[in-house]
Amino acid sequence: MRAGLTEALSSASLEQLYTKVLRAKERVAPYVHETPLDYSKTFSDATGSELYLKLENLQKTGSFKVRGAFNKLLTMDEKARERGVVAVSAGNHAQGVAFAARSLNVKSVIVMPETAPASKYLATKGYGAEVVLYGKYIHESMKKAEEIIMKSGATLVHPYDDVEIVVGQGTLGLELVRVMPEIVVVPIGGGGLISGITIALKARNPAIKVVGVQSSASPSMKVSKELGTLTEVEPSFSIADGILVKSPSHLTFSVIKELVDEIVVVEDEEIAEAMFLLLERNKTLAEGAGAASLAALLSEKVKVRGKRVVAVISGGNVDLTLLTNIVENVLHRMRRVVRIKLKVPDKPGYLNRILSYVAEVRGNVIDVVHDRMSAEVRPGYTLIYVTFELANPQIVRQFLSNLLKEGIEAKVME
Repeated sequence: MRAGLTEALSSASLEQLYTKVLRAKERVAPYVHETPLDYSKTFSDATGSELYLKLENLQKTGSFKVRGAFNKLLTMDEKARERGVVAVSAGNHAQGVAFAARSLNVKSVIVMPETAPASKYLATKGYGAEVVLYGKYIHESMKKAEEIIMKSGATLVHPYDDVEIVVGQGTLGLELVRVMPEIVVVPIGGGGLISGITIALKARNPAIKVVGVQSSASPSMKVSKELGTLTEVEPSFSIADGILVKSPSHLTFSVIKELVDEIVVVEDEEIAEAMFLLLERNKTLAEGAGAASLAALLSEKVKVRGKRVVAVISGGNVDLTLLTNIVENVLHRMRRVVRIKLKVPDKPGYLNRILSYVAEVRGNVIDVVHDRMSAEVRPGYTLIYVTFELANPQIVRQFLSNLLKEGIEAKVME
């Protein structure tokens, strides 16, 4: 085992860590699902590969986090369990720890930022945890958790800076072996999931290529790997909130630095399109972080043509308001929903003529707005905004051409 990894993992060899993953698998098997490994013809054709989706969005609580949570709690001694556990999270880790704790009759306190989505707060409470809202950011919530631990003697369940968490997440990697992948693509936040998967895979077959994916809004692991040293990068806003981490841990960085082959970054627009296509073509609901792996493949950030590939869809806990926004945004960018701005005389009959042309191209009208008050509207004229769906985006040109023949000024709103 290389020196850096040896130091971080208390001199454990890769084989010893693999053994820990195998034991974790036996330990957590009664409590978690072995999620589907689904071949996708649609995405195989799109990427020129043989592509499988590891649907961890169908895991209990909607993400992989329960694997590590169960393994951590099951390795604690009875006295530690009696004192309870504390976790800090705004999302999936909170739900995973809460669910595992309730299943094992362990008291759990989850500290969440005040800005945590209401859906995730309610889900965590629903799994039986005592939820404390504190601070705007995770590092502020962590200070509150430390206070609780000092008073109660409870055990902190860290989302990724813990060997038992890492090997627990690594149980997912054992479930990939049956398709003998050549490349495995995994989202990276703090790095617990990819560290565990990499240990599970590389111990069996060092030739398997493991690629991590980060949001361009939070590339701390990629930057750390490139610089060769643990580096903090302040995250900015992203729809992939589950992988926004300011700094990975020494533990996960040591594994990733030495065993993960490559890390790429994806943009929010690429993630949004992957979420949309998963939902439309694969009937799979993925959150932003969960869809990052597929986004990297569809955008060709990872070269997989002719290879057997697994993309890990790590979670499906997406806020439905955000999902609505994403679907609308992608439909507009794909020109499957268009908004046309028209300037016409404010006289009877013009709207009817415009809508007849929409019908001619088999458009489905969503919204019509009149604007007579804008400064750009000449006296006696009105602006009309028509939003409609199209089966074929190329038909927009025909629609605009028909209007032009009528002398109607129109343009597509981007």
